[in-house]
Amino acid sequence: MLQTVWVSSPGSQNLRESEHHPKSKKKSWKCRFVRTIIQHPCRRHAPKRPRKARMLRKIQICLCFCFVSGILYEISLLSSCVFNYLPMSQHYLTPEQVLNLGKSIIFLETTERLEPPPLVSCSVESAARIYQDRPIILFMKGLTNETALDLNTSYAAFSLLSSMKNVFIFPLQMETIFQETPLLQWYNQVVPEQEKNWVHISSDASRLALIWKYGGIYMDTDVISIRPIPQESFLAAQKSRFSSNGIFGFPARHKFIWDCMENFVLKYNGNIWGNQGPFLMTRMLKTLCNLTDFEGTEDHSCQNISFLNPQRFYPIPYPAWGRYYQVWDKSPNFSHSYALHLWNFMNHNRKVVVAGSNTLAEKLYKAYCPTTYQDLIQNGKQEHFPGLEDAV
Repeated sequence: MLQTVWVSSPGSQNLRESEHHPKSKKKSWKCRFVRTIIQHPCRRHAPKRPRKARMLRKIQICLCFCFVSGILYEISLLSSCVFNYLPMSQHYLTPEQVLNLGKSIIFLETTERLEPPPLVSCSVESAARIYQDRPIILFMKGLTNETALDLNTSYAAFSLLSSMKNVFIFPLQMETIFQETPLLQWYNQVVPEQEKNWVHISSDASRLALIWKYGGIYMDTDVISIRPIPQESFLAAQKSRFSSNGIFGFPARHKFIWDCMENFVLKYNGNIWGNQGPFLMTRMLKTLCNLTDFEGTEDHSCQNISFLNPQRFYPIPYPAWGRYYQVWDKSPNFSHSYALHLWNFMNHNRKVVVAGSNTLAEKLYKAYCPTTYQDLIQNGKQEHFPGLEDAV
């Protein structure tokens, strides 16, 4: 067909002869139709040669679309597989495999306890609900690769957290974490038994190494997430001109975190509480920025690092921490906050969430970690704090 229809003017003699042939009536309209398409595909387009190029380009775009669609489909299968994975199953993924998925939310338990109390469970659950497309990882020092934990375990919190498709629980292996960082030499020399603040210090070091290697967000286990944090590189102001290290986030291999690890070792003093924690973050931030007081709810920015307003995580400051366990006439909506730090370190009187008490903490449990709250009610549990392991 294409051989009989050649590009010519509309008055082509050859095509007119075929139109008058008695046996080619049906054929002639087809020829005219094909000729019209070939000659005048679109008034805006150039003739034949550019059309071939356009066709090739369309084919390339279609092939690229199919290729990308295939990759996205494979990724979706991987994500589904990963997030439905039970952390302590026999064929579990390694921490590196999960961390390499990117943008993890990391929690640490640096005591030996194996049963996460309700506040820890609430913190992990709330993060899993707010960041449903990100891995939520709880590292536990008391856990080992040989520890047999499954859905039938006597530790109820593992069953609760394992039911969440994006939650993973792994052993905290510090020597492995500190590899290829300035902290390894320090770790090999320090004597934990002689360190009075070792639970805090080891946590301060581990969070730096993990965020530097893999990126993501670190959160203390007494932080309840209420909405996503939009910034990628940020520190949380506990108050004006003073940074917390209870929550922070950076992409992998960020220079600021590397500098913090170097300063951790250079200025190490285990006898001063917080010297390797919030004081470290504050003094390192001051080397980059001229810190000023916050006005209103604005954030500060310096060297592409966001220094977030105290309202983002600390709307209730630590001197007033007990207000979380009080009944409010009108509960705050925390409209300027991304998460709430409940100051467990300050909880010397072991205040707990009591069902039906109508305290602010109970309302937060109901809203942001309802599964933990239901478990608390059904099992008649009371929160138990065997140690003051959560940093301010």
